[in-house]
Amino acid sequence: MGKVVDEQREVKRSRYAVAAVFAVHGAVTGSFATRVPWIQDHAGVSAGQLGIALAFPALGASVAMPLAGSISHRFGARNALRGLIALWTLSLILPSLAPNLLTLCLALFIYGATAGMADVAMNALGVEVENRLGRSIMSGLHGMWSAGALVGSAAGTLAAHLGSDARLHHLLAAAVLTVVGVLSCQWVLDLQPAEDEEPPPRFALPPRSALLIGAIGFCAVFAEGASLDWSAVYLREQLETSAGLAAACTTGFTLTMAVARLAGDKIVDRFGAVRTVRASGVFAVLGGLLIVLADHPAVAMSGFALMGLGIAVVVPLCFAAAGRSGSNPSLAIAGVATITYTSGLIAPSAIGMLAQATSLMVSFCLVTALSCGLVAFAGVLRPGERTKVGRPDAAVPGPRP
Repeated sequence: MGKVVDEQREVKRSRYAVAAVFAVHGAVTGSFATRVPWIQDHAGVSAGQLGIALAFPALGASVAMPLAGSISHRFGARNALRGLIALWTLSLILPSLAPNLLTLCLALFIYGATAGMADVAMNALGVEVENRLGRSIMSGLHGMWSAGALVGSAAGTLAAHLGSDARLHHLLAAAVLTVVGVLSCQWVLDLQPAEDEEPPPRFALPPRSALLIGAIGFCAVFAEGASLDWSAVYLREQLETSAGLAAACTTGFTLTMAVARLAGDKIVDRFGAVRTVRASGVFAVLGGLLIVLADHPAVAMSGFALMGLGIAVVVPLCFAAAGRSGSNPSLAIAGVATITYTSGLIAPSAIGMLAQATSLMVSFCLVTALSCGLVAFAGVLRPGERTKVGRPDAAVPGPRP
């Protein structure tokens, strides 16, 4: 009995530790995003060159993500996450040091590669903790990522407002976040491979199950990327609002997503992943319709809020489903993460090109159409589930730590 209680206590402690790692990961992203203008000026690159450079984080992540499984197998889940999160936080320093386009591209490639590997490792551990607890936690973990990104963004905004050097800002931020991230890893589950377990391939294509699940994530992340980057522009150009009101729309969208993710686990536990994603898709489609039909800023802002509410829990549920879809969770999670990173990369530019050829309203018709995919294809999350998350008898014992 005492052993069972100790194991339950260890799993609960690991949940909070993984949540802290998610928040640290998000804070790095928020810290970087707010200082991109300073980095552009320091590197002396044009807007077009900056656009090229900003493609390299996704490229680095796509190349490196499949390696995360073999790293975890070799060093154990805890040591792997500790090392990868430290590399990710320290990589924050590199872009601000870049003096030209070539070094900026290299720095952002490393930045993306470490981000992607840490992303896979922490999501794999999150899925394992969810399995052992027998209830949904992935939405809340991604909510912590959003909260961390908001904190990092706020600190970066303050630093930019004070005119601080981004090299000093990112050095201090990296130091603090590295300490927090490494210390948090002390309490995550120390999963080790079984003695007879075959090591995963160093590099492998994602399994078919990950491709199907990733397609759902693609639709959600496309809508997220489009809304984050173009919601303010949409209000300014389509509805001729003030800059302040347009910015408030983007902030409201981000906050809606964060709150929905933090509250999403209870809904998933009650209704299950498939029904939750279908209902989320309905909200996202309604939001898209409000956006494209809006003739008043309040209507469009309500549409973006509904869009954020609708897509908030989809990606966490995709990671959870990927982690249960086969014998190699890290490989499946890496596949889903690669697809979603790719979606986030192409969405802003696709919206811009379509808007240039037609209009922003037509661009968000595309977003609305993709949101319909959440309703139509939510069922692919069901076959990959090894357990029914949220039931008392759902817990599946993972590898012995």
